[in-house]
Amino acid sequence: MDNPVIRTLLNHRSIRKFTDQKLSEDQIELLVKCAQAASTSSYTQSFSIIGIDDPALKKELRIISGDQPYVEANGGFFVFVADQYRNKKIGERSGIDTRVLDTTQRLTVALGDAAFAAQNMAVAAESMGLGICYIGSIQRDIERTAALLKLPDYTFPLFGLAVGYPDQEPEKKPRLPLKNIYHRNTYAAQLDNAALERYDQQVADYYHSRTGGRREETWTEQIANGLSTPPRLALKPFLEKQHLGRR
Repeated sequence: MDNPVIRTLLNHRSIRKFTDQKLSEDQIELLVKCAQAASTSSYTQSFSIIGIDDPALKKELRIISGDQPYVEANGGFFVFVADQYRNKKIGERSGIDTRVLDTTQRLTVALGDAAFAAQNMAVAAESMGLGICYIGSIQRDIERTAALLKLPDYTFPLFGLAVGYPDQEPEKKPRLPLKNIYHRNTYAAQLDNAALERYDQQVADYYHSRTGGRREETWTEQIANGLSTPPRLALKPFLEKQHLGRR
């Protein structure tokens, strides 16, 4: 099917090196409008976007993110925030009990809204010839990130999104076989190991090609090794402190 939207989606790859060209204000406004056009649960629009253009702040976020240079060097950097603060203030203004915003259900609403908005922005950016890279590592020091962004209660910084003009053309990462990710009617608990083995070879070939033989790893090895990575245990107490997901 020759469809430009589908071509954009299927051509996605993360860009980790950008030119020095900055996004224009018109581009930023258009990207934010595209983000706002995403689906939102019950029309609550429970997210906010913080555009970061202060060089010192971008540098701090780069350090928090494990010194990834593309957090600082890009055309524009955006932090997507799961946000129930605005709704809390609206409720208080109306004299409504806002304790429902403390619940896990309302947290999942805000997380979903922020993620939907970010993906809309990502697809819009790629359709404009720009590249993107999601930055979940702004959560490595969640307290520091929140302090830098002056986040109030009832907010949670979900991830960053680096956007800009690509200065590289990486290969596309192969995705899981359909058999191992698409289920019909009920969840198929039995893995298709033969399909996984073929996929492992694809991923191993991809890493070998991308790194000139310096990385030899399959996808299942990567997943297994990642299970021993120390988790970000500070997230739960941070959420509770922010009055999110308490019930």
